[in-house]
Amino acid sequence: MTANFLAGFAALITFIFVFFLLRRGILREKYAVLWLFFSGAALFFAIFPDVLNKISFAIGVATPVNLLFFVTMVLLILVSVQLSFELSRHEGRIRRLAEEVALLQQQIDALDKAAKDENDDNR
Repeated sequence: MTANFLAGFAALITFIFVFFLLRRGILREKYAVLWLFFSGAALFFAIFPDVLNKISFAIGVATPVNLLFFVTMVLLILVSVQLSFELSRHEGRIRRLAEEVALLQQQIDALDKAAKDENDDNR
C-alpha cells in the first residue's frame, strides 16, 4: 500500500508541476499533453494496481513491475526521439535565419556605402 501511495503522490506532483508550467507559459502545449497523459496514467495505475496485474497477465509478462519498467523505457526513448527531432528542426531554422541576417546585413552595408559615396560626390 505504501508503494502505491508513493507512486500516486509522485504522479500527482508531476501532474500539478506540468500544469503549473503550462499555465505560466514555460512549457508548450504539445509537450504538456504528453506529460499530463503519462502522469495521469501513472496515477490511474497507482490507484488501481490490479489493472496493471491483469494487463501484465494478459500480455504474458511474469511480473507487473517488468511491464512498468519496459513501458517507461519505451516512453523515455520516444520522448528522446521527439526532442531530437525538435532540436534538429530548430537548428535548421536557426541556420536559415542566420543566413538571412547575414544577407540583410550585406545589403545594409551596400546601401550605406552607396549613400556615403553619393554624399561624397555631392560635396
